[in-house]
Amino acid sequence: MDRLPVQASFQAPDPDLIRALRFNEAGLIPAVAQDWLDGAVLMVAWMNRQAIEHTLQSGEVHYWSRSRQELWHKGATSGQIQRLRGLRYDCDADVLLLTIEQQGAGACHTGARSCFYDEGPLPSAGGPQAAPPPADVCTELMRVIEARRDSPEPGSYTNKLLEGGDNRILKKIGEESAEFVMACKDNNAAEIAAEAADIVFHLQVALAHHGVSWRQVQEVLATRRGGPRRE
Repeated sequence: MDRLPVQASFQAPDPDLIRALRFNEAGLIPAVAQDWLDGAVLMVAWMNRQAIEHTLQSGEVHYWSRSRQELWHKGATSGQIQRLRGLRYDCDADVLLLTIEQQGAGACHTGARSCFYDEGPLPSAGGPQAAPPPADVCTELMRVIEARRDSPEPGSYTNKLLEGGDNRILKKIGEESAEFVMACKDNNAAEIAAEAADIVFHLQVALAHHGVSWRQVQEVLATRRGGPRRE
């Protein structure tokens, strides 16, 4: 069966939205680029009317380079193209939020996935090994699980599960699933949320054990958005 095309998370932006925006005295507006799957902030740049128009027309993000004073098609030379998935503006209409699908290794010119990788007093050089940007809680949880898998810690419950392999991990998924069902039968909202969280955790341990990333799961969910209805 052919794989369904990836669907956008938002409706296509209305080209007339430019009229609602408040540009600064230089005719520019800051734009925050956010990953469309995990919500991570990848970079901040500037756009003018021309950049927004080219972005909406082509579906690929264009910025305005203040240093070169020219239109900047992100990734045109490096291949790190950003495909637009959605565009919103804030309550003051003076900042844009671009939801994008980042092509290639990352958005930063250093080779890092995001420009936001430093948190200490001294800036680093970035690069592919730079710390990943903050993301949604499930993505962050998966990072911890993968870190335990790659660098085991004594006494770690996650490592005990991984050491037990499928037998231990899948048994726990079965147990937690049964507890989730019972919480639903009892109609206890707090217990339902707690048991659902337990299922997600143990599910992610199973994914890590089999070398399947959380992003792969997110991508599959994205392909199903707008897909054929199930009977």
